[in-house]
Amino acid sequence: MNIHIYLSIYLSIYLSISVSIYLSIYLSIYLSIFFSVFRSIYLSIYLSIYLSILVCELSIYLSISFCSYLSIYLILLVSIYLSIYLSIYLSILVCELSIYLSISFCSYLSIYLSIYLILLVSIYPSIIYLSIYRPILVCELSIHLILFISIYLSIYLILLVSIYLSIYLSIYLSIYLSILPNTSLFIRLVRKILSLP
Repeated sequence: MNIHIYLSIYLSIYLSISVSIYLSIYLSIYLSIFFSVFRSIYLSIYLSIYLSILVCELSIYLSISFCSYLSIYLILLVSIYLSIYLSIYLSILVCELSIYLSISFCSYLSIYLSIYLILLVSIYPSIIYLSIYRPILVCELSIHLILFISIYLSIYLILLVSIYLSIYLSIYLSIYLSILPNTSLFIRLVRKILSLP
């Protein structure tokens, strides 16, 4: 009877220890597997969200930087080409205006000189020979003088006015169109870029 009691006690202790050991091992393995899977899933979700946010921010920053640099380049390019075009156009316009003014001035000057020479020569009395050939001489002299003065003044005025005005306008327009308007725009774009996170 005592042997049965001891044997039952022993078996109960053995079974309880064995079951507890096996159960603890099983639970530890199960929990380790569960936590590792859960942690890997959570970590993968977290990393995917973080990387997507990072890539999105980087793409936004790069697109804004590229657009700003491209806009600055295009503004500078357009302003330079526009200043060159305007300087050429204004130089041509000034040349045409100088030609027109020189022709008008020379025509008025020739009329004035012819009238003046005719009056000057006709005031003084002369001999019959001079009185006969006086209109011819006056006409020849006035024609030569008019041609010389008109050609000289037209060439001089065209060259002088067109050269100086084209140089001045090209310098002024290039400075005004390429530097002054773009300074404030460049500063605004740099501020926008630097204000990004």
